[in-house]
Amino acid sequence: MPTTLADVQDVVEALWPRSGAESWDAVGLVAGDPAAPITRIRLAVDAVLDTVDEAVSSGAQLLLTHHPLLLRGVTSVAEDRYKGAVVARLIRGGCALIAAHTNADVVERGTSAVLAARLGLRDARPLVPGSEPSVGLGRVGRLEHPMALGRFARAVADVLPPTAQGIRVAGEYERELRTVALCAGAGDAFLQHPAVLAADVYVTSDLRHHPASEAAEAARLGRGPALIDVSHWASEWLWLDVAAEQLRAALPDIEIAVSELRTDPWEFAIV
Repeated sequence: MPTTLADVQDVVEALWPRSGAESWDAVGLVAGDPAAPITRIRLAVDAVLDTVDEAVSSGAQLLLTHHPLLLRGVTSVAEDRYKGAVVARLIRGGCALIAAHTNADVVERGTSAVLAARLGLRDARPLVPGSEPSVGLGRVGRLEHPMALGRFARAVADVLPPTAQGIRVAGEYERELRTVALCAGAGDAFLQHPAVLAADVYVTSDLRHHPASEAAEAARLGRGPALIDVSHWASEWLWLDVAAEQLRAALPDIEIAVSELRTDPWEFAIV
């Protein structure tokens, strides 16, 4: 019997249960016939025109993304609008769409856990614990050896794919780091979390001016971590390889590939 989209949905649910998603999130099947056969799957962070075209041209019958396409309500899927054009190209190309978002953040090998592992953090644990010790949002761990903030920022840059934004740092270059808190994706909601305040540095994305400024000033008084702000897309792209590995183990007859396309929205920077 051929593997169907419904079969893949079952695997996705086992790997990244919907119960782990935040209440505001929109995860799971976005488009596609559950009875349709699946032989190829493409993974990407975002369902944008380029990743959809790539998936369709590669012959994939499923695009699995981290970010939901329809996170907020829409009143039209007309093709002169971005989301409508994406949906239309998916349907015409016979390609389904599934999103695994916050439900893929909290699992043991989720987005933040993968970033923590790539940075070599020891004894990493969830920043915001979930129902089990290894499950939850973000991660906190320690470096194998103390390291200057500047050197650590370079290590972060070496791990992540390059983007126009690069790596932005608030803190003294020579500040010694031992403990690291991080949250792949947007994490300024945790700037005042006790585990973040107790860390030497906090790595996350999408830090806004005022919260970042307040946190940086508090750090100068010895009351908080240095900050490293990275590309949202880059911080979560690392997870795709792990997700693909897990899918291959569960679906050995399916061809699974990770998109190399950069879907960070910024094309270039002028400094």
